[in-house]
Amino acid sequence: MSTAGISHLGAYVPTTRLVLGDPGGPERAVAGFDEDAITMAVAAASDCLDGDSQGAMLDRSTIDALIFASASSPFREKQAAALVARALDLRSDIETTDIAATLRSGTGALMHAADKVIAGSARRVLVVVSDMRTAEPRTAMEANLGDGAVAFVVSAEDTIARFVQRHSIANELLDVWRSEDDRCVKQWEDRFVTKHGYLENTEAAVTALLEKAGLTAADIDQAALYAPDARSHRTLSRKLGLATVVDPMFGRLGNCGSAFAPLLLMAALTKAPVGQKILVAAYGDGADAMIIEVERPAEGRTGRLGLTGHLARRREITDHAVYLAMRGLFPDRRERQGAAPISATQHFRDRDADISFAAARCRDCKTMHFPAQRVCYKCHRKDDFERAPMAGLRGKVMAYTFDHFFPVPEPPLVATTIEVEGGCRVYLMMTEAAPDSLKVGLPVEFCFRKIHEAGAKPNYFWKCRPRTEN
Repeated sequence: MSTAGISHLGAYVPTTRLVLGDPGGPERAVAGFDEDAITMAVAAASDCLDGDSQGAMLDRSTIDALIFASASSPFREKQAAALVARALDLRSDIETTDIAATLRSGTGALMHAADKVIAGSARRVLVVVSDMRTAEPRTAMEANLGDGAVAFVVSAEDTIARFVQRHSIANELLDVWRSEDDRCVKQWEDRFVTKHGYLENTEAAVTALLEKAGLTAADIDQAALYAPDARSHRTLSRKLGLATVVDPMFGRLGNCGSAFAPLLLMAALTKAPVGQKILVAAYGDGADAMIIEVERPAEGRTGRLGLTGHLARRREITDHAVYLAMRGLFPDRRERQGAAPISATQHFRDRDADISFAAARCRDCKTMHFPAQRVCYKCHRKDDFERAPMAGLRGKVMAYTFDHFFPVPEPPLVATTIEVEGGCRVYLMMTEAAPDSLKVGLPVEFCFRKIHEAGAKPNYFWKCRPRTEN
């Protein structure tokens, strides 16, 4: 019988940290005003596919399917996976799937990917799990929630860890939910949620899994456990008798929803020795539990920055009002959703540039043009161009300006002219940059971000940010 496992890993954690209480105290990672579950998914997947300092970039044409898992997709009806695939410039003939509406969508996506590989319907499946959940301001849940994304390539070939056994429990329980028009997550009283939801279901799933696999808690080397908060995490670990659990990072990262347990799995796999058995458990209307066994060291497969590198990239915000504005929960002057959207025909015509960030390269003189043109401005050759994706290229700042009047949660807006590798120049907004750090020649990289929400929907394009080296 064929087996399936994980061959490549990647992660994304927003740079912004909301400090809880006094400076130097607990914090959580929060997405910027121009980020959402889709933009974070693109960032995590890019990190996974781009390799690291020791590993080569994975050929994107070898990806046969993409599964996007999230409890906070910005779309109620529109496939996010297709948008992520286009932003990653994957093949158009791949299978795309969304798994949503549950905190165990991440583990469900990994199970689904393994099934596809074992069945032979896909050679490599890219699984991307991303969540950006919002709670009511000034609540205990708000203090626990964090944002982040993780990506895995599931394959039968050249794996660093294989799926050994799994078990799931379905148990409908109205404990945590978000209705159609809810901006924020709702939940019943904490003790009810913890006792009758999280603890009972997760313990039952893990206990059944160990019995099915013929193992005991003592056979588990590391456990990556979802938990709504640090106290619940400690209680479950004790009840299960697990000796070693992956640090849940509540004071650094926060509860990242459906991405929480998969992010902890990545943390475990990054340094796990060969032969270790890792338990993964997630909760949501029941529970999923899996055992994964390490087959080889993960060096060269952990992403360009990986989880550790992204956690190291941080900037603090201590003003809660700024966070509320970033989340759209605080009155500000930003563009409202009722503003006029771009036309459907314009969006269709410009998708290759706007979503895939693809330029056109003259076949004769190799000059790059963005956006694509019919006539090369250098050699004047007409209608003789090849497609040239730019998302993975580097660039440098040629000019920049500050706009202190454009309404953003953290002014000023930075507009730049960027010279891309190959000679093309593009005009982009910059993100994640302090105004006093800007200078001509500053190395930058490109990131997929939300530009505005005109027409009551998120609209995406590419921005630049200061490049972080491995």
